[in-house]
Amino acid sequence: MKRWIKRTLIGAFGATILVGGLAACGHGHHGGWQTSEADATKMRERILDRAGRELKLDDAQKLRLATLADKLRDQRSALMTTSAGAQSDPRAEAQALVAGAKFDRERAQAFVESKTAAVRGKSPEVIAAAADFYDSLNPAQQQQVRDFMMRRSGWGRRG
Repeated sequence: MKRWIKRTLIGAFGATILVGGLAACGHGHHGGWQTSEADATKMRERILDRAGRELKLDDAQKLRLATLADKLRDQRSALMTTSAGAQSDPRAEAQALVAGAKFDRERAQAFVESKTAAVRGKSPEVIAAAADFYDSLNPAQQQQVRDFMMRRSGWGRRG
């Protein structure tokens, strides 16, 4: 695999892991409660601030990381909406597929196609933002991202 492709993929996945938690926190359910937009914004700022400190990012790198976070949030929002623009409930969608005597194949295919279209539509922006962020890092910072991905336990955690 060409080096630039490998670096782009590693950067994209590392940033996705880093910021994916942010997107989930800003939109999902946690222990039965849903976060508000204000809480999601605070969480986003804390995560970006901590990543900035851990990686010792300069202002331009912080801006690129924030852009990546925004693109990931946009992609997650696109995945969580229906074709009509309403919020989707994946659990309710899955239950609807098996509600009748037969599995609803057409509905399942439409569901998969809508989610695939959302990923396909937003992925170029996410990949570009991830590549811009990762490519702006110096080799030591890139190694920190790779190490983080190998640990998969978060910034600054031990064990």
